[in-house]
Amino acid sequence: MGVKYIDESWDFRNANTKAYTHCFHSYPAMMIPQVAGRLIDKHGKGANLLFDPYCGTGTSLVEANLRGINAKGTDINPLARLIARAKTMFLGLKTLEAHIKDFENYVFRISFGAQIKDIKIPSFKNINYWFDKRVQKELAIVKDYIGKIDDRDIANFFNVAFSETIRECSWTKNSEFKLFRMTEKEMSNFDPDVFGIMMSKLARNKKGLEEFMKEKKNNAYSLIFDFNTVEGIPKDILGEGSVDIVVTSPPYGDSRTTVAYGQFSRLSSQWLGFKDANQIDKLLMGGQPKNESISFSIDVLDKMIERISEKDKERARDIMSFYIDYRRSIDNVSKVVKRNGYVCYVVGNRRVKGFTLPTDEITVKFFEANGFKHIETIIRNIPNKRMPKKNSPTNEPGKLDTTMSSEHIVIMQKSS
Repeated sequence: MGVKYIDESWDFRNANTKAYTHCFHSYPAMMIPQVAGRLIDKHGKGANLLFDPYCGTGTSLVEANLRGINAKGTDINPLARLIARAKTMFLGLKTLEAHIKDFENYVFRISFGAQIKDIKIPSFKNINYWFDKRVQKELAIVKDYIGKIDDRDIANFFNVAFSETIRECSWTKNSEFKLFRMTEKEMSNFDPDVFGIMMSKLARNKKGLEEFMKEKKNNAYSLIFDFNTVEGIPKDILGEGSVDIVVTSPPYGDSRTTVAYGQFSRLSSQWLGFKDANQIDKLLMGGQPKNESISFSIDVLDKMIERISEKDKERARDIMSFYIDYRRSIDNVSKVVKRNGYVCYVVGNRRVKGFTLPTDEITVKFFEANGFKHIETIIRNIPNKRMPKKNSPTNEPGKLDTTMSSEHIVIMQKSS
């Protein structure tokens, strides 16, 4: 087994994590671009293709394209895919500017009393619980405008700005990942400028896109898919031995008890019309608890599950379910990596019931079973990753435990 060490140079405490299209949209537990970029520089020299099996909003894909490397990513959250596509697309800037100017004129006319007819407010559960009536109407006006944009890529660009506007204009606490409603007092003082927020997001994202398109090397492309690596990787998308480098940050555990990607995305997804918006967390790794009880033949994992089971059998089942899916995913990812190719997994060692799960060591063991050798594991502090710092291990009010303040960068190389 390779070395494991702390390296504070990977903390990037004062780095600008919102350069280029990384500014587009907030998202839970995003890998910062400096980590992805440094990994690609170190282990992706001469690479033609990068793969991210849990690509989220596309951080590693953007960094690959900036270096002239083609990239493919997959994520089963449709909102994440929308953002990733927008962050890596090539748009005609003059056409984009014309659409943004037209939208500004549209908003100007509305502000001076122009009547917009036949605006339909979406119908979904609890819309009145999360949105003021005025906000609903103004969001519906924006949605109607975007729906009339013929250019699909331009519409996607607008929808990314719209998604963030939706969340910021809702009654959810934006400092939380999960959906928590504001207090009555907070709601009474909340008067968001829907159109102003939308226009500011468009302006910010346009600037980021200009920077990305100017800096991007060659004609590097990104393709984003929606297959689940737990179930397999379609050979027509990625053949065996086709990938030079994998750079990714997998989920820390099942979404229900760790980072709630589905809850974070739900309101935007409902407005955007994505199907099964409230089912995302169940579809992610470990989202479907398994009744089987297995041995992983990894002492540290088997013993940890046994100890947690003594305290809470249901939580132990959640953990087992996650690692069953995680192993299946790694088995499938391993097949598409070239011999001597690298995988770089940025993982978190979460705490459950007072125990720390060594996901970094488990990741090493799973890849070793697929013919990889461990190069090194770098431990970095998390100074700026947007994720909860505490959770409730017992679900009892007031009883909190730390989640994680560092993450582990696991580097493996395929040797056979």
